[in-house]
Amino acid sequence: MRISIPKEIKPNENRVAITPAGVFALAENGHEVFIESGAGLGSSISDEDYIASGAKILATAREIYQIADMVVKVKEPIEPEYKLIKEGQIVFTYFHFASSVALTKAMIESKAICIAYETVELPDKSLPLLVPMSEVAGRMAIQEGAKYLEKTQEGKGILLGGVPGVRPANVLVIGGGIVGSQAARIAAGVGANVTILDTNLNRLRHLSEVMPANVVTQFSDQYTIQQLVKQADLVVGAVLTAGAKAPVVIRREMLKTMQPGTVIVDVAVDQGGCFETTKPTTHTHPIYVIDGVVHYSVANMPGAVPMTSTFALTNATLPYVKLLADNGWKEAVCKNESLRKGLNIIDGDIVFKGVADAFGFPFKAIEL
Repeated sequence: MRISIPKEIKPNENRVAITPAGVFALAENGHEVFIESGAGLGSSISDEDYIASGAKILATAREIYQIADMVVKVKEPIEPEYKLIKEGQIVFTYFHFASSVALTKAMIESKAICIAYETVELPDKSLPLLVPMSEVAGRMAIQEGAKYLEKTQEGKGILLGGVPGVRPANVLVIGGGIVGSQAARIAAGVGANVTILDTNLNRLRHLSEVMPANVVTQFSDQYTIQQLVKQADLVVGAVLTAGAKAPVVIRREMLKTMQPGTVIVDVAVDQGGCFETTKPTTHTHPIYVIDGVVHYSVANMPGAVPMTSTFALTNATLPYVKLLADNGWKEAVCKNESLRKGLNIIDGDIVFKGVADAFGFPFKAIEL
């Protein structure tokens, strides 16, 4: 199979979809791998590194898409890429369709085979291709939240861990999955007072057992959230419904009850955001302020640390890329139920119900 890796063109996206080790593994199986020139530079991977591992370098995105049987990316295609995608071409990436009607319509019109990293699901309901970036994003949520709590960044001017004789910050994490647990662990590690919320009691029991003593678990409901945000210095939104629009857990009117300079970080922004006032931002312009509350909602947080993110992502995606390359998409999804759940759009039909429901579009079962 001919596999192409384009250069990511979303603003401030420095990741790339494959490492030289990944190229080597695919080439060993007899596949041709094409890399757009400069695609790896943001992750400190040179064209020469790729050539040495068996890849061929192409100069333009148009050439990359034109030659490919399968395109492997990091982020969803954006408008300049829509017309480059061909009918029947496999596109394997983070799509997050439920947050963009324009992207969904474009991929329907392309009649490509759209397989989303974020909906590949194991039998235990875990999301193996979302986990590595969720780990990065959860940790970064605290790193970025701490920065924007500084007074010079429009925050209230509080140090997360405090100092002897001065209280540490109160950190509220809404959602106890991978993002939330990573955020809570990092916040606790620097000495903050952390509360983590979830609706799954079994998950809360587990978190209570494994988290440091300065992490408190509570059941998540609207009343509890309304009370806790009043005293929070940093709020991390880590709520996810796989493949569907994120539920809103903080309403606009709740901002008025928060202290001026409070920072809220919405890690669910890729799925539409779990705060009512969320709008996607970029690493260049990451924040905005509403009712005195600092909003951080960068839609590709791990793109800021590509030397970590690229290698973590390839470790997770490569087995599925190899499965698709070795077998073609139809046989691959028949062999692997987890990969089958990654199918979102096939030949112009939406086959993932969460995406269809997000926009009221027709849904077609994969079996049909």
